Amino acid sequence: MDFNLSEEQMAVQQAARDFAQSVLLPGVIERDTEQKFDKDLLRQLGEMGFMGMMVSPEYGGGGMDTVCYAIAIEEISKVDASASVIMSVNNSLVCWGLEAFGNEAQKQKYLTRLATGEIIGAFCLSEPEAGSDATSQHTTAEDKGDYYLLNGTKNWITSGNTASVCLVMAQTDSGKGHRGINCLIVEKGTEGFSVGRKEDKMGIRASDTHSLMFSDVRVPKENRIGPDGFGFKFAMGTLNGGRIGIAAQALGIAAGAYELALHYALERKTFGSPIFEHQAIQFKLAEMATRIEAARLLVYKAASEKDQGKDYVKSAAMAKLYASDVAMWVTTEAVQIHGGYGYVREYHVERLMRDAKITQIYEGTSEIQKLVIARELLK
Repeated sequence: MDFNLSEEQMAVQQAARDFAQSVLLPGVIERDTEQKFDKDLLRQLGEMGFMGMMVSPEYGGGGMDTVCYAIAIEEISKVDASASVIMSVNNSLVCWGLEAFGNEAQKQKYLTRLATGEIIGAFCLSEPEAGSDATSQHTTAEDKGDYYLLNGTKNWITSGNTASVCLVMAQTDSGKGHRGINCLIVEKGTEGFSVGRKEDKMGIRASDTHSLMFSDVRVPKENRIGPDGFGFKFAMGTLNGGRIGIAAQALGIAAGAYELALHYALERKTFGSPIFEHQAIQFKLAEMATRIEAARLLVYKAASEKDQGKDYVKSAAMAKLYASDVAMWVTTEAVQIHGGYGYVREYHVERLMRDAKITQIYEGTSEIQKLVIARELLK
């Protein structure tokens, strides 16, 4: 076992850290308040190579390993979880899915632009009645010969209004259950495709989350990913990798809150000395640091297994389950350490606490992760 980062991984870590601190930190409170992520920042994320990190260079990506990607997500999340979820969806769910399962024409048409950040993508699985039960797809894709007629609604779609390309899961043959689901590439601006209202969220507020509606949208057969009925396998395969991204996000949120709490404890004085000298604060910080390190090892292990071509389903689920719980606990303790200052926006930790909660919910709730882990244990 080698727990040291490679030179490339350390370089990615430093680049992501510098970008987060110098570019994302200024204005992060305002973006959260206004629920808006600047297009210029999206462009800069693309220019830095953060939007297609694992994509092969032949398609405009960085050709990096999953560990590099997890490291970058962690560093970005320390400052701005809204930026990291945009990164995560575009990298883990959209770009990776297209490269792994798309055909060459689809890669040339869409992947090259997605990997460079010229455009961004959205992953459309959840519906009003299909959250944890992803097999219950009510969005339909009626086979019309050389095209599908798409009808339905998708909920909770990250980058729903910003994305130019959407990967939409839809039921083609209900008699086949989940084996009748297909994944279709749908372009924004297609007739019958409309964007619903923006969700007013507790956290990751700068990331736009919308419902998407499809009314008799014609989708060419050439935009189907994989063979007929491959959609559910596509969704589950991409979500396994996506869990590593969200685990890394949770890790970053926790680490960012810890760093702020540590700095505050060294600066803030009570009874004539820094509060860090009080044993109650020392114990909090010690446990925060320990849980974060444990989460980091789980995240990096899952990422490493993916890079080695191993079965990483259990590791990814464990990493997401544990890291998201750590994020929620650490951010809450960080607010407590800050006292009254932790409850105001200026000190950042209240935002990180709000951002942390979603990591226990999206891309598979904590309860679903436990089911996944249990099923893997039976193998």
